[in-house]
Amino acid sequence: MTPPVKPELLAPCGSLEAFFAAMESGADAVYAGLKEFSARAKAKNFSLTDMERMLAYAHQRGRKVYVTLNTLVKEAELPQLVDTLAALEAMGIDAVILQDLAVWRLAKEHFPGIELHASTQMTVHNAAGVRMLEKMGFTRGVLARELSLAEIAAIRAQTTLELEHFIHGALCFCFSGQCYFSSFLGGKSGNRGRCAQPCRRRYRYRQNDGYYFSPNDLSAIDLLPQLREAGVISFKIEGRMKSAEYVANVVGAYRLALDAPATKRAEAVKEAKQLLKSSFGRPPTKGFLPGGIPTDIAVPSIKGATGQLLGEVAAVRGGDVSFKTRDRLHVGDRLRIQPKSDQAGTAFTVKSLLLGRNPVKKVNADSYVTVPSPFSGIFKVGDGVFKVSSEQAFTMSEVACRRKLEAVRREPAPVDLELSVSAERMHIVGSCGAIRVEGDYPLESYPAGDSSLTPEILRGVFAKAADEPFALRDLTTGELPAVVIPPKRLKEIRRDFYQALRREAEERRGRVRREHRQAALADLLPAAPRRAAEERRISVAIRDSRDAQLLNDSAVDRLILPLTPGNVQESGRLGKRGDDRGEQIVWDIPFIIFDHQWDGYRATVRELVNRGFLSFRLNNLAHFELFAGLEGLLLSTSYRLYALNSQALLAWKELGAGEAALYIEDDRDNLGDILQRPVGMPLGMVVYASVPLITSRIPIKGVRGDTPVVSDRGDTYRVHKSGDLTVLTSETDFSLLGRLPELQGLGCGRFTLELGHLGPFSPKGKQVMEALKKGQALPGTTLFNYESGME
Repeated sequence: MTPPVKPELLAPCGSLEAFFAAMESGADAVYAGLKEFSARAKAKNFSLTDMERMLAYAHQRGRKVYVTLNTLVKEAELPQLVDTLAALEAMGIDAVILQDLAVWRLAKEHFPGIELHASTQMTVHNAAGVRMLEKMGFTRGVLARELSLAEIAAIRAQTTLELEHFIHGALCFCFSGQCYFSSFLGGKSGNRGRCAQPCRRRYRYRQNDGYYFSPNDLSAIDLLPQLREAGVISFKIEGRMKSAEYVANVVGAYRLALDAPATKRAEAVKEAKQLLKSSFGRPPTKGFLPGGIPTDIAVPSIKGATGQLLGEVAAVRGGDVSFKTRDRLHVGDRLRIQPKSDQAGTAFTVKSLLLGRNPVKKVNADSYVTVPSPFSGIFKVGDGVFKVSSEQAFTMSEVACRRKLEAVRREPAPVDLELSVSAERMHIVGSCGAIRVEGDYPLESYPAGDSSLTPEILRGVFAKAADEPFALRDLTTGELPAVVIPPKRLKEIRRDFYQALRREAEERRGRVRREHRQAALADLLPAAPRRAAEERRISVAIRDSRDAQLLNDSAVDRLILPLTPGNVQESGRLGKRGDDRGEQIVWDIPFIIFDHQWDGYRATVRELVNRGFLSFRLNNLAHFELFAGLEGLLLSTSYRLYALNSQALLAWKELGAGEAALYIEDDRDNLGDILQRPVGMPLGMVVYASVPLITSRIPIKGVRGDTPVVSDRGDTYRVHKSGDLTVLTSETDFSLLGRLPELQGLGCGRFTLELGHLGPFSPKGKQVMEALKKGQALPGTTLFNYESGME
């Protein structure tokens, strides 16, 4: 059996300091974001010029750079996305990590030089999802973090795509890419890189305060051989918001463990764990990797803040804080004082320490210490004290990193030369990739004595490309005359030829970039004159087939029914073959289907199709695989399949969708922009729902849906169990029922009401249906981001 390939160690970098820390600590590759389209918008991120120099620096050391374009893109941002893709292709970036299918479609159609990696934000969690990525031309998929080693191995056995998985760093409570919590609270969308992390806050359930939605940090340092055996080829460290010190410590620790021979692995892992203790993360968990439901992944009693907890403030005097420290503390360490409320903490670097009244450079654990700070009047007794970095921080300053980056020169391209030489002329044919340049140069030569012209002399001359970005790979000559050519003339010819080759390379690169960019821009759909939707078509999502009598209501055109065993068993009452109700029922595919469930769902889908049911709503990329080989169906996408722009909608259409839902987080301006684009299929919107703020595989022990979970500002939420999943919803429903005429004016006439949580015949359900018919707004609901906007 061939041993698995040694995995790539992939490091985060959100700053130049972190980039050089990753390089110096042994990362095989880094992933980094640009100023735009990055899922870590709060990181420093990089300009295109920075990225090109980082790429050259990495390539000169045999490393790789991947760019994260892993956010959702608004319609008005598509031209800028095209410009970005054109620039990345021209610089030869190693890969782009993406979430929005607009990036996939534009790259696939117009920028073939870009390798595509599917972000974990795409919620790929089974073999069918990976097979879809293969069909779509991706070369790598970043798997969901909710998978066990056995589940990863099962995916590997059924697919050939490169698999990447996180091995260290912060975890999301929600399946990545499916969290609406931050956006719901204030329009700061996690899918746009602006997550405000409400999951890290403290909540109250009954009389108990806790951090119910704040996971501990992943640490798979003990499981690297098992991950490798499962088929993971890239080990990814989370942390683009983290410091260079964090990157250096964590990369160094994993490098140590990965490089250790099997006989010394236990010793190396022990040493690596000591390094990881200096990374100032949350308590470690192996997450879902070992299998089963982890009990240590989310512990409500553990604060959601990062850093090493040193203690609680015991006394405050001006800007001085006093506390008993649980660990050593040095001048130069960085502290964060974290209030008990949900407010952000305040960080500062320790400039001096006092033991009693005596200034010291360091104190040991269990010391009662006073730390002067530059702040006054903001700290309180009981606030938490966290150490977030040590005095041994990565030493390169941002200025030094910038100087080092600016000194980087473009990676030399290999050149092959064919030389034909006579006593009077030299003819050169140079090949560099797809570029071919010829040059003809007059010579002044004289008959050779003992030092006649040789191939070795010519190779020695042309191997020195001076400041030009080339490296001689191969040089061939015909028969050489017995002459001597003055060295000065040979150097002039070399200079002129390499300059001509550079100009041709730059011209070609610029020409290809312009052509690809112009073709992509031409492919963007122009805005058509706005046309109001002529009529409404109403779909209502229910939970139970017993509510199917709602189809007797003249206001309802279709029902959306969850694909559950009970509903399938009762499907006979919904209509027989040939009955139009076979089209009026839309079966809603469960958002998460793990591999052990897949065959059962595939068989059920075919059974329903055989009974004459034609319509299905898809909630994950993998769902397209359920319908492989079936024809004549109407597949519609839900808002979980992101559609924030017309290019994404065209992508869903190309994959097989005949109808699509616009994105539930979206705002009026962007919705209006999209609805002006002729995407060639019907578009709909959810206009009433209980928004699933979090959908998770993590159970919350002791929390049930009978009592709300309350934030410290009084917002109330419910935790529900749905099969093996935990779902958090707000007690405030989302409603655009009072805006239907406006939405029709924008061009949307297909509306969906999600009433599964209410029941259409409950008092509240009847109230919603009445508001629909009368076109009235419902009190006590929220417009989500519709008016206030989504960042």
